[in-house]
Amino acid sequence: MPRSVNAVASRARRKRILKEAKGFYGKRKNVYTVAKNVLEKGLQYRYVGRKLKKREYRSLWIVRINAAVREEGLTYSEFISKLKAKGIDLDRKVLADLAMNEPASFKSLVASVK
Repeated sequence: MPRSVNAVASRARRKRILKEAKGFYGKRKNVYTVAKNVLEKGLQYRYVGRKLKKREYRSLWIVRINAAVREEGLTYSEFISKLKAKGIDLDRKVLADLAMNEPASFKSLVASVK
């Protein structure tokens, strides 16, 4: 009996990989084995990048809040602890947005915490 291979499935698999590698440079876009390796690595970077983005944004928000709070004579850690003591539950994203876009309301928030 002749050897049976599922050519339809394997071709579809290769086609899917090469379609995702479209736009890559050189052999990365049209040689299956190279495209597969590069694509796997790219998917790993994409997964890790989603986690790193969260860290980077949080640190950016902290820097912005710290800069705005120091103008009012406090440090970031003092400000956050006083917010928690007063029971004000605003996250760092909102606080940084207030500090950047609405400085007057942020100053009144800092004054209420002092």
